[in-house]
Amino acid sequence: MGAEKPRSAEAFALERVASAAREVQAASTALKAHFAADGGRQPSTLELARIAAAMQELKDAREAFDRLIVGDTDR
Repeated sequence: MGAEKPRSAEAFALERVASAAREVQAASTALKAHFAADGGRQPSTLELARIAAAMQELKDAREAFDRLIVGDTDR
């Protein structure tokens, strides 16, 4: 086995953004059933909270990545 390269802060930040984006996509897909042609049931509070939390994490991850790239880590 080869030695692993240490991962940079940028790589970790980018991985966080990607993970958050996947969670937003998964939560969105779960909600799609509620907006089908038949009108279906209303989404539960938990489902709505999941998408809200996923979107907030994506926003936070993107902001952290942006700060890292421009060098503003004081926030």
